[in-house]
Amino acid sequence: AANVPLVLGLWICQRSLMSVGGVWYAYGWEPQLAEMSFHALFLVPLVSLNNIPPFPIPSLVQWMIKWHLFRIMMGAGLIKLRGGDRKWTDLTAMKYFFETQPVPNPLSRYFHWMPVAWHKFEVLSNHFVELVAPWLLLMPGLPVDVRRMGGLIQLAFHSFIIASGNLSFLNWLTMVPAIMCLDDALLAPLVSPRTRQASVLAATTSSPLSVTRKIVSAAFFVVMAQLSIPVIQNLCSKRQRMNGSFDPLKLVNTYGAFGYVQEEREELIIKASSDAKEWKEYEFRVKPGGVDRAPPFLSPYHHRLDWQMWIATCSVRIENSPWLYTFLLKLLEQDDDVLNLLDKNPFEDATDAPKYIRIEKYRYQFQKKQKPDRSIDEKGTQKGKQPYWERQLVGRFYPKQGIATKESLMEDARRAPYFVS
Repeated sequence: AANVPLVLGLWICQRSLMSVGGVWYAYGWEPQLAEMSFHALFLVPLVSLNNIPPFPIPSLVQWMIKWHLFRIMMGAGLIKLRGGDRKWTDLTAMKYFFETQPVPNPLSRYFHWMPVAWHKFEVLSNHFVELVAPWLLLMPGLPVDVRRMGGLIQLAFHSFIIASGNLSFLNWLTMVPAIMCLDDALLAPLVSPRTRQASVLAATTSSPLSVTRKIVSAAFFVVMAQLSIPVIQNLCSKRQRMNGSFDPLKLVNTYGAFGYVQEEREELIIKASSDAKEWKEYEFRVKPGGVDRAPPFLSPYHHRLDWQMWIATCSVRIENSPWLYTFLLKLLEQDDDVLNLLDKNPFEDATDAPKYIRIEKYRYQFQKKQKPDRSIDEKGTQKGKQPYWERQLVGRFYPKQGIATKESLMEDARRAPYFVS
């Protein structure tokens, strides 16, 4: 249950986090969450916390929520065709996607090793869901069954993505407006008998929309339609922006995802030492590190540090991710708040604190699953466990030569933009 003050407070909190969060709140689903929250303001009662509002949902608000979903999907589909990545047009993108996505899950490896023909079918299905099926959400005069199908296609598509990787709460959030395309007859079996009875009672006893709510809904529709004009222009442009806003409050935004798919997975591995001889590796909670560790099921949760490490890998140089300087300094200082973000502190039981630190880049590949080795080694233990990943050293990420200390980190950091000590 919710009302206007509650939803308004949540929207203000989200917008505030987006304003001060920097790169940690620069993901495409942050404005998407804020925009969906703003839409919800016009769905809920003003004060009442009744689960079932005592008035019908304004149709203009429903259409704007469907328009919100249309923009998300159409933007994602168009950017794949305009992003310059031929893998989306030669149907090979999904051959690489599951292995190179930001945070895989335990099923990603199985999806990755599917036949090439299946990967091509996945790309074609993606283009259909993002470029064709969204029209079923908006075209007027369509039969109820067709509208239902439009919503179910979106729900099935995002369920598949959730099953194949850890993309935070992006797909869960995108499924919410798709529910608007489903009617009560379809959804009724999914709720309890008590809720169904309350819904029937509310439908038969609820009063028509008040004049005030009609005016507010119409004003909302007009404002959102006006703010949608630059978004439509962006969707039609050959220089389409993947994620962006055109109004200061970010009420109507343009979206897109994975316009380019990496062909190889590279990971940044941070190592530190107290004597510059023995180097110990920091293990993150969800990003690939040790080759024996399988990725977890994580969605809809979002480990922002692990995502930023993936983005830093793609950014090629540490200067493009200046927050890393602060992070490395905190690791050398054994800062508890920062170390708590990791899965394991390799110096937790060490007598000497780390003095030197470096970042190496490795190329990772899924290990092909083989029959386990059930033989017994000389110590009497089974050899059966096999590595989940294969990795190969690519080279040094930072520093390019030598090793880093607190002093050298501070010196390099002062030359970097937006450095926070």
